[in-house]
Amino acid sequence: MFEFNLKSRDHNHIHFIGIGGISMSGLAEILLNKGYKVTGTDSNDSSIITRLKSLGAVVFLNHDVKNISGADLIVYTDAISNDNIELNAAKESNIETIDRASFLGALMKNYTYSIAVSGTHGKTTTTSMLASITNHGNLEPTVLLGGQLDDIGGNVKIDSDDYILTEACEYKGNILKYFPTMAIILNIDEDHLDYFKNINHIVDTFVEYGENLKEDSYLIANIDDPHMGRVIDSTKAKVITFGIKKDADYRAEDIKFSKEGYPSFNLNIKGKGKFPIKLKVMGKHNIYNSIASMASADTYGVPIEEILKYMSLYGGVHRRLEYKGNFSGIDVLDDYAHHPTEIKATLEALNNKKGGELYCIFQPHTFTRTKALLESFSDSFTLADNVIITDIYAARERDTGEIHSRDLSEKIKEKGTNSIYLSTFKEVEDYLILKVKKGDIILTMGAGNIYLVGESLLNIKSIDILEKAVV
Repeated sequence: MFEFNLKSRDHNHIHFIGIGGISMSGLAEILLNKGYKVTGTDSNDSSIITRLKSLGAVVFLNHDVKNISGADLIVYTDAISNDNIELNAAKESNIETIDRASFLGALMKNYTYSIAVSGTHGKTTTTSMLASITNHGNLEPTVLLGGQLDDIGGNVKIDSDDYILTEACEYKGNILKYFPTMAIILNIDEDHLDYFKNINHIVDTFVEYGENLKEDSYLIANIDDPHMGRVIDSTKAKVITFGIKKDADYRAEDIKFSKEGYPSFNLNIKGKGKFPIKLKVMGKHNIYNSIASMASADTYGVPIEEILKYMSLYGGVHRRLEYKGNFSGIDVLDDYAHHPTEIKATLEALNNKKGGELYCIFQPHTFTRTKALLESFSDSFTLADNVIITDIYAARERDTGEIHSRDLSEKIKEKGTNSIYLSTFKEVEDYLILKVKKGDIILTMGAGNIYLVGESLLNIKSIDILEKAVV
């Protein structure tokens, strides 16, 4: 098993293939902070690359065997192909190579306490909630986040050498490479079917993850999830449950929503009593995320007064039902949702917000997910008034011609919701300018670059054109 000691410097020059990724960049920043020589390659320039360069990293924007010169460890992301020239050159030169998840797992062992947030949905939001609470509390962990959080100044915060807080994705069984002292499992759902065979395969992976936890560790588990019982039964760890429907150690009761869509509830903690709280983020799913965060912080000794205070101040992470702005009385929001369950949760959250018509612009993410979950996707948009489907964002995949965005748009129409397929972002923008009116809501959704549509609309200079459209 690969071991990595931050202090011993057995590896001094570390090269990252795909350094611009949200998780890879966080790992690179930790190493830069500890004085390591860090180089990396990425296909695209970005603000993340600019930040890493400012911290001392050498970053190349084209893949070349020369880029790995002098490196004694290569860390690579799952997103790169097997024929990557840098990775193959490293193997031919007997330079040690390791995938991102395995490296993160080894890094986590350098900390006395490691908190890993897993689950099909809500990882980034819950990790950012817990980061916001502990950023002001007595833990002050080093944080690796799958999104941008203003409260910590980005996607990484380097602090305590005792605590580390990170997301733990189940894709390709990566959670089995982590052995945290606190494992948070938010939910278990059908996803990543380019790797997993079916839901049973996914549940089996989480069960094995639970089995791997040590007796002195904690499992923070959503007791309302129908698959969680198997995980709870499998583990030797101390189990702490949270939920809404069932009897749980941490339970949300008396839930209400404001006219703006924000929830308030009483947090019932066994043995401690009830504590009222109001959230500044919308949706029932964020009630679950917040309970998981508060349960975790309380378990590790953060005073309940601080937990409630900073949870109530939490304003969200970028790309998670994020308010982007307003033009001509039309709100523009953006969300990372790219799975039917996430889409439903986001639309349910907005359903509590009073307004005009909801225009949902969805960019499907990967061909395999779109094909495998086509029926579920078509069912997930019932709370939207109008749905625009753009071309599928391929990510790591290639188009085999088996599925097209038109297929999803047609399915949505069959279910009774207005839907149209538009190929380009320019077509989407022109369509919206003609259709939207004051009081309507524009929501961009997807894990790709669909957020650019909303940003473009907010930056349009010809405001008179917009005003004609919204009369």
